[in-house]
Amino acid sequence: MRLSEDPVAFEAFYRRHVDAVMRFVVRRVSDPHLAADLTADTFLAALDSANTYRPGRGSEIAWLYGVARNVVSAHHRRTTRETRATSRVAGRRMMDDNDLVRMEERIDAERRMRRALEAMADLPEGERAVLELVAIDQLTVTEAAAALGIGKVTARVRLHRARRALENVASPSAVYVEGQA
Repeated sequence: MRLSEDPVAFEAFYRRHVDAVMRFVVRRVSDPHLAADLTADTFLAALDSANTYRPGRGSEIAWLYGVARNVVSAHHRRTTRETRATSRVAGRRMMDDNDLVRMEERIDAERRMRRALEAMADLPEGERAVLELVAIDQLTVTEAAAALGIGKVTARVRLHRARRALENVASPSAVYVEGQA
C-alpha cells in the first residue's frame, strides 16, 4: 500500500473506511470529541505504518481495526497514567513563588550552618564549648560559665574569640545570640 506517497489513494482509503473506524472507536470511548480525535489518530498511524500492511494476511479494514485498537489502547494507558499521577498529587498544595523563596533561604541557612559547624570543629575545645552552650543551647554567658566551671569573664573572652574565628564562615546571626555579648 503506497498511501504515504499517493494523497489521492489515501483520500480514497480514508473515505472507504472512516465510518467503520469511527463506529469501532465510538464503541470503545464515550466522548464524541475523543472518538473523532482517536479516529483521526488512527488514520495518521495507518499512514505512518502503511508499509506494514500485507494484503495476503487480511483485509484493509481488519488491519485498520488493529491500528485503531492500538490507538485506543494507548489512549487508555495514557489516561490511566495521568489519573494515577493526578491522584498522587491531589490534595497537596503546589509550591508557589513564596515557597520557593523560603526554600532557597532555608537551603542557604543550612549551608551557612554546616560551614559554621565545620569551622566550630576546628576551634579549641574551650571556645567551642562556650559557643555551643550560648549559640546552640541558648544559655546565657553566665549560665554557660557555670556549666563549664569557668569564670564569667573567661566565658566571655572564649565566646568573643570563637565568634571572631567564625565571622568569615557564617553570618553573625548564626553564632550570636542577642543580649549575650
